[in-house]
Amino acid sequence: MSGRLIVVSNRVPLGGPPQGGLVVALHECLEEIGGLWVGAAGDTAEAPSQTFTEHDEASYRKLTFELSQEDYANYYLGYANAVLWPLCHRRGDLIDLQPEYHAGYMAVNERLAGMLAEIVEPDDRIWIHDYHFFPLAHCLRARGVKASLGFFLHIPFPTRTDLDALPNRDDFLDWIAAFDLVGLQTQADVASCLEVYRAMGEGEMLLDGTLRHGKRRFAVQSFPIGIDAQGFAETAVRGNGREILNLRPAEKLLIGIDRLDYSKGLPNRMRAVGQYLDERSENDPRATFLQIAPPTREGVEAYDDIRAELERISGQENGKHSDLDWTPIRYIHQMVPRESLAPILRAANVGLVTPMADGMNLVAKEFVAAQDAGDPGVLILSRFAGAAEQLSEALIVNPFDMAEMADAIRRALAMPQTERRQRHEALASSVFSENIGHWTQTYLDAFRRAAPSVTPMPLSA
Repeated sequence: MSGRLIVVSNRVPLGGPPQGGLVVALHECLEEIGGLWVGAAGDTAEAPSQTFTEHDEASYRKLTFELSQEDYANYYLGYANAVLWPLCHRRGDLIDLQPEYHAGYMAVNERLAGMLAEIVEPDDRIWIHDYHFFPLAHCLRARGVKASLGFFLHIPFPTRTDLDALPNRDDFLDWIAAFDLVGLQTQADVASCLEVYRAMGEGEMLLDGTLRHGKRRFAVQSFPIGIDAQGFAETAVRGNGREILNLRPAEKLLIGIDRLDYSKGLPNRMRAVGQYLDERSENDPRATFLQIAPPTREGVEAYDDIRAELERISGQENGKHSDLDWTPIRYIHQMVPRESLAPILRAANVGLVTPMADGMNLVAKEFVAAQDAGDPGVLILSRFAGAAEQLSEALIVNPFDMAEMADAIRRALAMPQTERRQRHEALASSVFSENIGHWTQTYLDAFRRAAPSVTPMPLSA
């Protein structure tokens, strides 16, 4: 069998219907055209097998590979999330460089490349996702794999300055150049990538728009990821968000929904809400801020620190501003079902999406999709979210400036319905037309056009 699409991602959805826009989109794509989905198994193994485990629960093949506890510590928690994640999110101060992290990261990618090389046919197309697998194409090329290799990075592409913090930065340039098509979220990311190769790798932009690095020629394009806007809108009207939250009739709702991560700007956001409350007049409506921040990577010091900081800030602000019948900040550090999130977003008067750095941020698009077009809420969006390139009719703010964010909250709560509807109409046009299906189709169309450059490349030392 040849000409298959092989998707490689950190995890493969197993057991039950797929959840989440990206997972659903890839699932539907593979169901339609066939192929394989490859990813790590959910549990660690004492001695990882050198062969895939096949799961018989879809009309296409699902294959998983195993990680040992040491792999999980060094490849996943270590290099991927303690080095590459802060590197790509402009937090070089949080990078934890340990020799065993890089060794573990390369070992997993090389092992996976060896396993894939055994099953890949020359006419296959391999679509690799995210920072866990930066070196995978390079490892596959070194094994003589001639299939087309595509990549999509869901987080920001590192800048030249970011990469200066990486001891193996020259290897990084070879890793990326081993793909035929590199998909990034925004035009700003594409510009960062081109600047990196121009300044650090002596890259050459060719007349056909591709980039040359050494003997490799590859394409770099922006493919802003979308959501299942129609499906999310339908979920949003199946419940009553105000009843879920037990809000009073005149009470306004500000909403933030983010994983508990230092890139999301949560402490500054909460401080900005506090500043708004400090300056609020008696005639201003009561506005409750609900921040939902599910846990992630617990036990990692940087994440434990931000959790403690949020608990401290919310406690201080509630101590200053709460009344007998009103708690202005509600902070929830746990998962909330999607069936409740969508109606809550619909009920919100203001959506606060203020990351310090973000590849796209799909909560911004979900907020837009959930709104009542006749009486919509207002989106406040960080200029550092990838979504800001598409959603320019939001109130764009600097997440480092608490005064500006407090002023945007005040403006959003006072905004007349006519202006809210005009802004929402422009935002919804983008969110509904450039949805998750559009993203999948445009990437795969470009992938088919990308001519593979199969010059073998040796593995870097």
